[in-house]
Amino acid sequence: MDHSVRKIRIGTRGSPLALKQTDMVCARLGRVHPGLETEIVVIKTSGDWTPEQGDTPLDKAAGGKALFAKEIEEHLLAGKIDAAVHSMKDMESVLPDGLTIDCVLPREDVRDAVVLRDKNNEIQSLRDLPENAILGTCSIRRQGFLLARRPDLQIEHVRGNVGTRLEKLQAGKLAGILLAKAGLKRLKMDKNIAFLVPVEEMLPAAGQGAIGIETARKNKDLLSIFSQINSPEALLAVECERAALAALGGGCHTPVGAYALLEGKKLWLRVCVVAPDGSEKYEEQTRRSVSGIEEAERAGREIGRLLKERVPPELLHP
Repeated sequence: MDHSVRKIRIGTRGSPLALKQTDMVCARLGRVHPGLETEIVVIKTSGDWTPEQGDTPLDKAAGGKALFAKEIEEHLLAGKIDAAVHSMKDMESVLPDGLTIDCVLPREDVRDAVVLRDKNNEIQSLRDLPENAILGTCSIRRQGFLLARRPDLQIEHVRGNVGTRLEKLQAGKLAGILLAKAGLKRLKMDKNIAFLVPVEEMLPAAGQGAIGIETARKNKDLLSIFSQINSPEALLAVECERAALAALGGGCHTPVGAYALLEGKKLWLRVCVVAPDGSEKYEEQTRRSVSGIEEAERAGREIGRLLKERVPPELLHP
């Protein structure tokens, strides 16, 4: 370790999941550098939910899910923190100038999970859900994939952190809600899962299941430290997915599923754009050998460009 770095100030949102993920980063740093001090700096962001907002979706014109990172990145650029921890599915495909994400922890299960209000062991898949069942989600991607398979389902917007959404499920008229399995597992709430949706039925958001660490590009000492807890396989897959999203011209509020799976040196990338009402789907995929992140990003860009030629612009910018 560079002995000039004794302490790292790590910025994060204040939700239970964000804090848990930051604790995971600090724990990994502690294992590779026992003498390194970490300070967690909680930063309120424009995307943080408050009860007064109800379940109104994030304002896409104002930045959508990018609002989860806006103030944190401002703190990074101003030097008020040294690094930031993010859920990669909430990040825009293009970062602000001067910032980089070169470290991703080993990736968790990427699948979406369905949590039901009433436990029913006979419901083990989307096709088992009752006709006209009401499901809650704040994701336009999940909404589109759900309606593509089950046009009869009714979708309601549900916002808030994981615990808040589970409370809304029990208190309201929803039959179930959709959440990322990764978040539920990290919060030790995965016992609530009724079933997981296969990626063949619902491609995850780009970066889903991955925790990324953002730093200033010029801070080589920090980049060296974080490289020791980086998962090269996870970083390669996530950057491939994000490259596809960037080539599409979409962001983290675009109804796009993207999943890159690395098996040895073989990369399998699938990308799908779905209409919010499920009426249209546009898919592309590729399998190829890659030797590093640059080739993986190139594969993502190629697939993104192919899709962009086919997809109506209004689907990419709803």
